[in-house]
Amino acid sequence: MATTDAGGEHVERPLVTPEFLENRRYQTELAETASGDHTLVCLPTGLGKTTVSLLVTAERLHAVGGKSLMLAPTKPLVQQHAEFYREALELDDEEVVVFTGEVRPDDRAALWEDARIVIATPQVVENDLVGNRISLTDVTHCTFDECHRATGDYAYNYIADRYHADAEDPLVTGMSASPGDDEEAILEVCENLGLSEVAVMTEDDADVAEYTHDTSVDWNRIELPEVVVEIRDAINEVIQDRLAQLKELGVTNKSSADISEREIQGMQAELRKLMDNDQSEGYQGMSLLAEVRKLRTAVTYVETQSVESLRRYFERLKEAARSSGASKADQRLVSEPKVREAMRKAESYDDLHPKFRQTRMLLAETLGIENGERVIVFTESRDTAETLVDFLSDHFTTQKFVGQSDTDGSEGMTQTQQQETLDRFRSGEFEVLVSTSVAEEGLDVPEVDLVLFYEPVPTAIRAIQRKGRTGRQAEGRVVVLLAEDTRDEAYFWKARNDQKRMKRELNELKSVAGELEARLDQTGLDEYEGEAGGASGGTKNEETATRQSDSTGNGRGSTANKSAEERDGQAGLDAFADDSSEADDDSPSSEGDTTTPDEGTVATAGRDDEDDPVEIVADQRELDSTIARDLSTREGVETRLETLAVGDYVLSDRVVVERKTVADFMDTLTGGDRSMFEQVGDAARNYGRPVVIIEGEDLFGARNVHHKAIQGALASLAVDFGASVLRTSGEDETADLLEVIAEREQEVADREVSVHGEKQSKTLPEQQEYVVAAIAEVGPVTARTLLDAFGSVEAVMTADKEALLEVSGIGDVTADRIREVIASDYAP
Repeated sequence: MATTDAGGEHVERPLVTPEFLENRRYQTELAETASGDHTLVCLPTGLGKTTVSLLVTAERLHAVGGKSLMLAPTKPLVQQHAEFYREALELDDEEVVVFTGEVRPDDRAALWEDARIVIATPQVVENDLVGNRISLTDVTHCTFDECHRATGDYAYNYIADRYHADAEDPLVTGMSASPGDDEEAILEVCENLGLSEVAVMTEDDADVAEYTHDTSVDWNRIELPEVVVEIRDAINEVIQDRLAQLKELGVTNKSSADISEREIQGMQAELRKLMDNDQSEGYQGMSLLAEVRKLRTAVTYVETQSVESLRRYFERLKEAARSSGASKADQRLVSEPKVREAMRKAESYDDLHPKFRQTRMLLAETLGIENGERVIVFTESRDTAETLVDFLSDHFTTQKFVGQSDTDGSEGMTQTQQQETLDRFRSGEFEVLVSTSVAEEGLDVPEVDLVLFYEPVPTAIRAIQRKGRTGRQAEGRVVVLLAEDTRDEAYFWKARNDQKRMKRELNELKSVAGELEARLDQTGLDEYEGEAGGASGGTKNEETATRQSDSTGNGRGSTANKSAEERDGQAGLDAFADDSSEADDDSPSSEGDTTTPDEGTVATAGRDDEDDPVEIVADQRELDSTIARDLSTREGVETRLETLAVGDYVLSDRVVVERKTVADFMDTLTGGDRSMFEQVGDAARNYGRPVVIIEGEDLFGARNVHHKAIQGALASLAVDFGASVLRTSGEDETADLLEVIAEREQEVADREVSVHGEKQSKTLPEQQEYVVAAIAEVGPVTARTLLDAFGSVEAVMTADKEALLEVSGIGDVTADRIREVIASDYAP
């Protein structure tokens, strides 16, 4: 409910700071809807979507308990949300924690345990889930801010799958001012996040209208000076020459320099086909296409940004061409006569771009004549941002606002620097903020009198985000600078058409919300709620949901859940797994001695607790594939992330897996890259049973490589390195195979996971266990038993057979192997 005081109505609810939040009816209505079901909340930028999520969080923490997780795509946005939550909720500051890449993984694991609210970037949470550092079991509210990003392989999708599957009482809120350009895009976002309700408020709603004001948009058209046109035309001539050469290769029929990115991608696809067939024309064409891309960037700089930006870009190209290992494309570019002509003209040009003068005039009008206080200038280019700051600082107090990453010749801003800059802007310490796209999306940049686009924005989503920076409490203004007869024109029309369509779609979305929810029901999202924990994602996640809710037997992975028909031809796998311990009894690499029936029975008994999950350690770099994420969702599998010095996956103390796609494998044979053999060699030196998985179809037909060369490489892996070479059709099958091997090693052979050759230093006990475990591959369990019995590595090494036999679990075979390894003369 709300209470009225001298300052007006405020929200009064459990956990909400009294007299802090203004009571806006549309926010409380949206929060009420979102508290009842998994909901997509659509609200124009600047009208308090975060407040809606906070109200739902407060309700859930009060009524249900547990903790809340809020995800936002950028570090500045995460920090901003955290500050708002700490102010708006009656919680101790340390109960609201921030998870970004700047917080160490071990620290995040500790912070997670005591936190009531975690606000994080999605990539960090994804890593922590795959690495088994956190659990979503007791998360009772999960918010996906800027949820329109939930497409493709973005981390939001994986986190949503895990949340619906793992949480005991899940509730999801997705928030966006612009969820998609059309109904299908919005449906995709809803399906990926498991949303079944849609709550929309537009600026036309009466409850919202009183908090919005008209934002006029002016398009200022600017004519290019003659010299700038000459520089552009010289570069375009080179583009046309390169396109003519590509046309001769048969990968395009275009000859005009005004080509689209889609057309370039089409050429790239055709060239890849030539490369896959090992045709030299493919490599030649790729080099030409690289030139085209660089030249198009140069044209964009000179047309739409500034000649100074072009000069900086040319300098970077020249530096790249002079560096060791420079590409042929860079070397050809800087020596091309027409490009050199353009460089000379750019260096002698004593102006920047007419957009600069227009920017200065607009700022003088807003801040001087109209007595404005603050202006934001947005630009796509960091080069332009820095040049603008230098140019405008002669007349206005100006600061830049850029992302955290460093680029050539430009340092990024740390999270602290970003926050300090925004605080100073709010307090009026300077008048003009020149920002790259980092401030577009959701960041609470102070209200301003003018938002100036240095160039049109090519998508409706980003345009709407930028427009949200003005017109919140008073009438605001947006100006877009447009260079005539340039790519600005194309972006102008695209942005205008997309914005019209977006507004239409949001209005239609509001009117057909019930129909949309019915379509969401048809995707099968509702069937995952309850027993399967609400796993989302429609057909994309049906296999995972089936694995979670319908598993039989050991319940792990798709192998265990296949029908009898699907298992035809593999009927002996389960029996093979059950009986494999007998085959291992006399193996020299078995853990312990198996010469007696009782000891053999112990070996087949499996792990101490049959409900213990199998553990798979994955290298951090394997997150580029879906395998580790897939494994982490499987019942009975526990994944751990490490930076492995050896291998891609560790499945036991003796099994390490090196994964290669067919393309990677063929690169080894055709590109002179021998790193695969070095990697497998390292694996063989550190593990008793190295495994190479070659993933993908048509190994012998993928490229124009003689089949004997491929067979020779396979033979070398098996014979020279002692590696088992296994084939899979794709990432799903690789994940299945890793799970099966891990189960056989850990449950049947009773072995533990041990990472060898790891970069981090081991403790003394770990080093001692490692040394003893390496003796005849007795393994870590027997190593600890021996060290407990003898007290030191030296005592184990000097013990005779009779003393070894007195140790529990050591039989004749193991004792003889140990003595043979220790006492035999070294004969290489």
